[in-house]
Amino acid sequence: MPEIVDSHCHLDFPDFEGELDAIITRAREAGVARMVTICTKLRAVKNVRAIAEKYPPVFFAAGTHPMSAANEPMVSVEELVALAAHPKMVGIGETGLDYHYTAESAEIQRQSLLVHIEAARQTRLPLIIHARAADQDMMEILTIESKTGGFSCVMHCYSSGPELARVALDLGFYLSMSGIATFKKSTELRAIFAAAPKERILLETDAPYLAPIPHRGKRNEPAHTIHTARIGAEVTGMGFADFAAQTSANFDRLFSKAAAWKPQ
Repeated sequence: MPEIVDSHCHLDFPDFEGELDAIITRAREAGVARMVTICTKLRAVKNVRAIAEKYPPVFFAAGTHPMSAANEPMVSVEELVALAAHPKMVGIGETGLDYHYTAESAEIQRQSLLVHIEAARQTRLPLIIHARAADQDMMEILTIESKTGGFSCVMHCYSSGPELARVALDLGFYLSMSGIATFKKSTELRAIFAAAPKERILLETDAPYLAPIPHRGKRNEPAHTIHTARIGAEVTGMGFADFAAQTSANFDRLFSKAAAWKPQ
């Protein structure tokens, strides 16, 4: 079984309470060798950190989700830099812009995003971006901030249009493929991934959300990464084993701290 990576899931969510041993066992049996569990509210970082400390295949990232930015204390660069000292914290976020559900907090979201970008610069950890219905602002911010000072980045659960994808790729960033790419109506999205450089594609579940076909509508979990990986292989014209190896190498390049980590 070729090894793959679930680069974005939420193992601390109540959906998985009391089941993590089984969830992670099923993931490993499906070939998911590593997982990154993502903090969406900084006050929950202790939970994702504890999961990463308990399970060797799991790493974590910390940040404030844009939909929570208006209801949580504004995160500081110093807080994120301090958290990044942990050996299994491997990313900054998720952060970003969501104007679909929370357009009224757009200005706060932008302020929070800028804090996370600076933390990514200082820690040299990849920025994990959530973008929904905010393509123009996202393009402008990422372009301007990249000129101000470099940072690495993944556009998590990419489902925006081809223009944002082009800008992100031109900046050297990565696109992450989720279960959305398996949906029948996602023709344009699959075309975006087909056109993207193969060395810039990651895999993820965003579990417990966005379960791929054949599990659509049910709770998602890291083991289901394999279904998205199969579609990714088809879309890119690669054999499954080659696509698995490519996306795992891409993960190692972007999340270099995870790649370098060794059990104590």
